[in-house]
Amino acid sequence: MRLFHRTSVAPDVVLADADAFFGALGLSTVSSEARRRRYRGALGTLDLSVKMEGGHYTFIEAHTDQVGESRLDKNVKQFFVRVHRQADPRHALEASY
Repeated sequence: MRLFHRTSVAPDVVLADADAFFGALGLSTVSSEARRRRYRGALGTLDLSVKMEGGHYTFIEAHTDQVGESRLDKNVKQFFVRVHRQADPRHALEASY
């Protein structure tokens, strides 16, 4: 599954947070490049990349080897919420129904 998120958080901060977040889930870093990470574990494989977009946004793209709404996909979405809270700590998430 392919997931993405745009944020104002710097790419280095996003990658450092990703290492901590996905490491706590039991995923180990298989490969590490300047703007890419590959994690692998019991939940599956995750390819994460970040790039600057438009000068002041960071584009985060995640590819998982899972089909549909897997546990790994839900954790990627949870990571995106965590990044969003770093950008705007005052923002409160609430249901839209």
